[in-house]
Amino acid sequence: MASRPSRASCARGRRAQRSRLAVVTSSVESLLHAVAASIPSPPINEIQLGVLHIKFYALCIIAGIIVATLLTNYRLSKRGAERWVVIDICLIAVPLALIFARAYHVLTHWSFYVGPGKNTWNPFQPGSVWAIWEGGIAIYGALIGGAIGAYLGCRWTGIRFWTFADALAPGLIIAQAMGRLGNYFNHELFGLPTNLPWGLEIESTNPAFPAGLAPGTLFHPTFLYEMIWNLIGAAVLLWAGRRFQLQWGRLFGLYLIWYGAGRAVWESIRIDPSDVFLGLRTNVWAALIGVVVGVVIMIVQKRRHPGFEASPYMPGREPERKGSVQSQDTPEYVDVSEPESTPAQETEATSSLAAK
Repeated sequence: MASRPSRASCARGRRAQRSRLAVVTSSVESLLHAVAASIPSPPINEIQLGVLHIKFYALCIIAGIIVATLLTNYRLSKRGAERWVVIDICLIAVPLALIFARAYHVLTHWSFYVGPGKNTWNPFQPGSVWAIWEGGIAIYGALIGGAIGAYLGCRWTGIRFWTFADALAPGLIIAQAMGRLGNYFNHELFGLPTNLPWGLEIESTNPAFPAGLAPGTLFHPTFLYEMIWNLIGAAVLLWAGRRFQLQWGRLFGLYLIWYGAGRAVWESIRIDPSDVFLGLRTNVWAALIGVVVGVVIMIVQKRRHPGFEASPYMPGREPERKGSVQSQDTPEYVDVSEPESTPAQETEATSSLAAK
């Protein structure tokens, strides 16, 4: 009969196990620090072609618009809309979205652009309200301007506004993720100091570097957090749209809820200056309002439209298909259809089939 191990031997075994666990934990931490001790800031933020300076920030925004347009076109076409009708809508929506995005940013960062020693209006000097190429656009301004432009574009093309909004939602949140990559190249939209291995490096000579902090301080890469959140959100929207058949604007409502919930968190840990209202940054309030609006859209549209959309077009606005005759009251119209059969002819045809 085997003897039971003593208490001393059990204690030694537990100490050895804890020691091995500590070694493994230390090795993992060392590996993490070796793999990603920090995220370096990009050394350049533009491409120079002669006198032309092309910002990576602008390229990211343009790429996002292209991706959103292509995906929205694909989704609208699957619903039965004409191919590339999205271009007609975007011709109005995109310019208004950019104008409102810049205006919203300037209004919520008024003290940054207006005041003693500020260059407010001169577009040829840094820091003016017109210098959109330096960064500084707000998604909630873009949503307001884009919604106005999309509504006008949908009235023009005959597409249902909510059908377009649902088709746009996944591409829009992907475009936002790509835009956040532009913030990385601009060395902006970072968060509070952190010791995490994925902390972001910001040069102490950068004007955005907070005063009073030691050089080499790492910061939360909030742009990266939001970029990952948005990409996950795109997958959630695509899945939920198919799984629950979210139509009549309910998928767009889910987009507002998802994006607003994440934005409220990431915005809360940002360190860049912003106007504050009742103790919260203005963009946190905007994010919370977006969540509420999304919930309202989902509830109201579910009650108003419990069924599925019959067509992506408004009633009476469906396009004429190629080859269809618009009117029979024209000189060129020729009726080549067979004449209607009489009851006697139908009876005779039925009798002949029965005899066969």
